[in-house]
Amino acid sequence: MSRSSRIPGFYKLPVNERLKIVRDFANLTEEEVELLTRTGRMPLDLADKMIENVIGTFELPFGVAVNFLINGRDYLIPMVIEEPSVVAAASHAAKLTRTGGGIFTNSTGPIMIGQIQLVNVLSPRKATYEILMHKDEILEIANRQDPILVKLGGGAKDLEVRILNTFLGSMVIVHLLVDVRDAMGANAVNTMAEAVAPYIEKLTGGKVYLRILSNLADKRLVRAYTRVPKDVLGEDLVDGIIYAYAFAASDPYRAATHNKGIMNGIIAVALATGNDTRALEAGAHAYAARNGRYTSLSVWEKDENGDLIGWLELPIAVGIVGGATKSNPLARVSLKILGVKSGSELAEVMGAVGLAQNLAAIRALASEGIQKGHMKLHARNIAIMAGAVGDEISKVAEELVKSRVIRVDKAKEILMRLRSKSS
Repeated sequence: MSRSSRIPGFYKLPVNERLKIVRDFANLTEEEVELLTRTGRMPLDLADKMIENVIGTFELPFGVAVNFLINGRDYLIPMVIEEPSVVAAASHAAKLTRTGGGIFTNSTGPIMIGQIQLVNVLSPRKATYEILMHKDEILEIANRQDPILVKLGGGAKDLEVRILNTFLGSMVIVHLLVDVRDAMGANAVNTMAEAVAPYIEKLTGGKVYLRILSNLADKRLVRAYTRVPKDVLGEDLVDGIIYAYAFAASDPYRAATHNKGIMNGIIAVALATGNDTRALEAGAHAYAARNGRYTSLSVWEKDENGDLIGWLELPIAVGIVGGATKSNPLARVSLKILGVKSGSELAEVMGAVGLAQNLAAIRALASEGIQKGHMKLHARNIAIMAGAVGDEISKVAEELVKSRVIRVDKAKEILMRLRSKSS
């Protein structure tokens, strides 16, 4: 039986019914369902092995975005995030993209860059020559560090050498290009970079200091594309979205918030799947400034029919093996819900979510404004902060929205009034 992520009214269903739909969609076991519903789900002894100085665990809401059609396949998208409206916005934008065939993605190979910093060489150009002349030996040393990765088709594939002029003089920077397959790849790349450093010193007579991967993974790019017919949005809104993009493309103050919206979606999926959110943020924002000026990661324009088309390109270095993707049981459940079979597929899904999230944000900004929908959801958080419980939360939130004053003091006032009436 075919599965569809187009689930009308999903947000209206009780939690247990939503969970049943996700269970059936992803064929979750009873144990996996229990992981999603049990509080304090990570054992302390496991947490203590993952990081240092552990005293407990910290939980965030785990939601599922619906309606995603990516490269002709339906996906349910696990998202872990504290911010209201993000999951709802992604689901709504995904529904809009379905009208034009969904979101289409592609990606380059999973190549990560390991940097080796070489200093104190008499002739940087001679050092560059020596390194390139001995490329095969350097790659062989690197690949001896991870024979399993090489057996899987990955490993060190090539070298690049740059001469960098700094305020401390010239440095020779070697880029070791490593195919990391389905891993994020930091550990493999760092190990290889450290292994080849002594040989590079011997070849050049220089000294190596840093040998570590770069999070500007610009050889590991994801591209996402979508089209939304003008009849779905209306011509005026199409124009408004394009004006919003032009603002972000031209002004770094706007671009920072524009790109933050993109990363709302990408980081929520990264958290759910146990991937490195800091690396993704660093790489994305560095890529946005790669031409010397910080700008929009996405592009929005009209096609020949006047339909809205969107394009997103950025580095997304994620994996489905190793690290927290394996050690955290909920990350494994997230990957099962997604049904991805490779790190590249996961990266493409995340790119599609980022594009949808961006569409949702600029569509709202260009029409009713971001606050109208956001504050309805935010009001629930304010109600909880004021001490509301159970049915009180919805009642307080509803009155907050009606009053158009979304503050804790107002919520406390409403809550006191409700409780005095019922007592």
